[in-house]
Amino acid sequence: MSASTRPLRSHQRSLAELVAALARGEAAEVTDILAAVTPGGGKSLLPVIAAARLIGAGVVERVVWVVPRDSLRLQAEEAFADPAWRHALSHALSVRAADNTPDPARGLAGYVTTYQAVAAAPALHLAEMKRHRTLLVVDEVHHLPALDAGAPEGEAASWSRALLPLFRQASLRLFLSGTLERADGRRILGLPYREGERAALPDIAAPGWAVIGYSRAQALAERAVLPVNFGALDGEASWLEGGRTEGEARVGPHRLSGPAPSATTRPALFTALRTGFARDLLHEAFLATRRLRAARRAARGLGPAEPARGLGKLLVVAPDQARAQAYLAMLRGWMPPEQGARDVRLAVSSEPDAHGALAAFRLTPEPAVLVTVAMAYEGLDAPEVAVVAALTHIRSRPWLEQMIARATRIDPHAGDYAAQHALVFHPDDPLFARFRARIEDEQETALRQRRRERPAAARDPRPLPQTDDGIVPLESNALGLRYALLRPGPSLALVRPEAADPPPLPPSAAERQLRARVAAMVTAQAVEDEAELRVPHGGRLAHRYNAVLKRLFGNKARAAMTAAELEAALAWLERNRLQDHLHLLDGDARYAWSARRRWAGERRAAGG
Repeated sequence: MSASTRPLRSHQRSLAELVAALARGEAAEVTDILAAVTPGGGKSLLPVIAAARLIGAGVVERVVWVVPRDSLRLQAEEAFADPAWRHALSHALSVRAADNTPDPARGLAGYVTTYQAVAAAPALHLAEMKRHRTLLVVDEVHHLPALDAGAPEGEAASWSRALLPLFRQASLRLFLSGTLERADGRRILGLPYREGERAALPDIAAPGWAVIGYSRAQALAERAVLPVNFGALDGEASWLEGGRTEGEARVGPHRLSGPAPSATTRPALFTALRTGFARDLLHEAFLATRRLRAARRAARGLGPAEPARGLGKLLVVAPDQARAQAYLAMLRGWMPPEQGARDVRLAVSSEPDAHGALAAFRLTPEPAVLVTVAMAYEGLDAPEVAVVAALTHIRSRPWLEQMIARATRIDPHAGDYAAQHALVFHPDDPLFARFRARIEDEQETALRQRRRERPAAARDPRPLPQTDDGIVPLESNALGLRYALLRPGPSLALVRPEAADPPPLPPSAAERQLRARVAAMVTAQAVEDEAELRVPHGGRLAHRYNAVLKRLFGNKARAAMTAAELEAALAWLERNRLQDHLHLLDGDARYAWSARRRWAGERRAAGG
């Protein structure tokens, strides 16, 4: 369906109505617009809608669109050039993907730049905005931390420092994001927060702000994104610890899956992504993509080598660049050499043609497979991605949401909506399972499962070199694959009988359940923070986190807490990170090692 006949989605209509009111002078009090749009929900059209109406009415003269990566800079330029939307919105505006040379707009309606470019030449961009009444669009604003006193410096903070004067100079600001939380718990630059709340969601009722939301449930209800099938692969892993010999310190085999995160979750996942398990998961994703492409070729009567759009593509997200290279070699090894060179490409920052590979993957029938680490996980507009191999150790919710959203875009070349779905293969570890469960709760989904027996794969006995974690991956093997279909809520799917409200628990049982949930959340934060290198490794991080939580709640042990106090602890853990409060252990001899390591880490980060 063409853009000229396809209706705008609800958040796009809301923005169109708001900017129409601004153009008429009826919403003069609005100076900031926040569009919180689920990944894949279509936020890239919002700047086009806003600029087309506001420039046409003379409210602003220019649009400056700032994005976090160079690949998104080119996509933003394409959004204004899309002929179908130019016709549908009756606009003739063009913007330029600019660098830091003078006159970045070159007589056009504006330009697109990156955070890094603004940080490299802040005076250039500020001078441009002073010459024209400007609509400033800040894409993926959650990448910009607020400049709080005492907060650690870094690349993201330097971006914030350079962009802040542009925020102040703009006539109108449009903030775009698929998530309103940062992994480090810090506030987001430019967004309004209530006083006294250190790390919370923005204040959507702040004066001068208009907030437009578009959740995953709304997007599914409007058929704006695709439902997701999760293929969860379980397995076992063995490794060496501390650089010792195999006879001294072999650990495992340990299962990847489990009811809750534990001390073996992180090293088992680390090992699995670097040994035989990764090969097995990648092969499952490869076969699924091949079956999908063969079925779509057959339905259209296409030959085996005939290029065509809409056949479905595979995105492989690796844990690091070395493994990305290894996965590339595996994939090409499963194909004839000529086909492998044509159909499988690599996009990592160390590759000189990474952006070319990314553009070819987005815009041409081949390549059909892209291997990357982080370049393509956020904001990549490639609707032909139908399968994702999630071979990454990162388990933060915003990161995973962005990753699966690469496959939830509707492919206009792939037929009816009902015939499309996203398929995400992932390790069946408890942290990923918790992420999936959160999405189910958020969407009030009906989860349908079916199991498929699969013989255990052969073990790969070749260990890889020791990592900085002190873990030497030895081997892993896949044990079984199960599928879970994630679909919309009750309005679009049947509710299971077991989803009805359970009978109330006796007080003591309810308290036990609450204590178990608190313990699981503390352990999850500890495992996730170690995996993402946000705190020093070693010792018993979950033990230290439990001590932090106890201090935060009046030095009261969980066993002595009432149900209401346990509920309060759960609510706090949902919104905050325990790593931000490790200073509460300072001066306690039992945690002196932790305090010394944290202090040394802060000194290193500050360049001391």
